Amino acid sequence: MNNILIVGTGTIGEPLIGLLTHVQDQLGIDNVYFYKRTPLKDEVAKVNNMCQRGAKLVVRDGDIADQFRALGHEPSMNFTDALEIASVVVDCTPAGNENKELFYNNISDYRMMKATDRPPVFIAQGSEKGFGIPYAYRINDKILLEQSPRFIQVVSCNTHNIASLLKVMSQDFSDIVDADFVCIRRANDISQVGGFVASPQVGTHKSVQHGSHHATDAVDLIKTLGKKLNLYSSAMKLNTQYMHTIRFQIKLRGEHSYDDIFKKLSDNKMICLSEKTNANRVFSFGRDHGYYGRIYNQTVISVPTLSVRNTPSETTITGFCFTPQDGNSLLSSTSAILYGLYGDAFGEHMSTFDEMLFDYI
Repeated sequence: MNNILIVGTGTIGEPLIGLLTHVQDQLGIDNVYFYKRTPLKDEVAKVNNMCQRGAKLVVRDGDIADQFRALGHEPSMNFTDALEIASVVVDCTPAGNENKELFYNNISDYRMMKATDRPPVFIAQGSEKGFGIPYAYRINDKILLEQSPRFIQVVSCNTHNIASLLKVMSQDFSDIVDADFVCIRRANDISQVGGFVASPQVGTHKSVQHGSHHATDAVDLIKTLGKKLNLYSSAMKLNTQYMHTIRFQIKLRGEHSYDDIFKKLSDNKMICLSEKTNANRVFSFGRDHGYYGRIYNQTVISVPTLSVRNTPSETTITGFCFTPQDGNSLLSSTSAILYGLYGDAFGEHMSTFDEMLFDYI
């Protein structure tokens, strides 16, 4: 059976559960399970809503299960049993690497030994570097086909944004001379109650070669395709909850006109264009019109900021774009899930989500 287990119900886990239950029948998913570690009174409504959508609650045995029942929840099974029957496990917690050592490696080895059972696929999110092969939908899909990985790390939202900008400018990355990015990050997620910063907070350049981890992560992602790029990034936090913003400067070999660059951007369905220059207006559009309040494109280009300058041998493209936070990561997580269910045919099922992508906002 095609069983999906989502571990965690936070910023990524909760909307992923909602997204999967929404398209469950279309994608041939038999069951969507979600594991919640802690019973909380203030999250009773959230758990009830996910169950009403068709997802099934998974908890630990013993006192914890009784505490969930005391809140009115009826667990469908325990965590260990859910791991045993899951075709795909998506860890949406900041403890993915720890859980890999504690649980996933053992389950993977056990299931690989059972000739009658398809080995499961395990997926973690951007914070869990080293969990598995780094992946972003439509950036390095071929790596899933060529290497058939059992462990996958869906890269962060800003890594999606950077990689998509580079790929749209040069499909095989061969024309990229170098690129520099300033990642202006929101201080915390809109669902989080901590993390506020009182003033702009700049980040350090921990890598001499690449600056902040954003460029390093993009280099590692693209390296899976056998390409090594010269990228550099800086980061800062602002006291806003709206959206991440990236100021980019990309140098390409050869001369390219503004119209050439604009056509590259407008022809790519993973790129969304906007006349808006305010993060709050882009964010509110996603909240009002996106499924589960998300924009699932990999980036939103602010067209009025786009600048193209030419020299005889190079073109420099500069501008600002907005990062759809967890939306682009959710879409890649779904793609990785479908790879876990359908192998090489996963791309055929991703058309289900085309209607959730925006050309222009």
